[in-house]
Amino acid sequence: MSDKKTKKDEANRLRIRVRAYESKILDSSVKQIMDTALRFGAEVSGPIPLPTEIKKYTVNRSSFVYKDAREQFEMRVHKRLIDIIDPDNKVIESLTNLSLPSGVNIDVKMI
Repeated sequence: MSDKKTKKDEANRLRIRVRAYESKILDSSVKQIMDTALRFGAEVSGPIPLPTEIKKYTVNRSSFVYKDAREQFEMRVHKRLIDIIDPDNKVIESLTNLSLPSGVNIDVKMI
């Protein structure tokens, strides 16, 4: 077995994880990130949808009586993953100056 690496494997990657509570806002901000990266000629892989994180909470309706009366709430966190292969300084600078809607959390890692 040969351990040859291709050019894509050796290239630097900018891995962006985007998280939000609403999927529509998340998709619009991911599209904005992709358009910005493609405008400067960067090679983009994604967006890859990651599993939705669901947090469920159960609360009693009354304070100490009626134990059977409960309410259930849930929070859904939608996630996407974008890889930018061999980003230039222009691409990184334009992504840092990007204004995204509130409620969108971004994690950026250089691999």
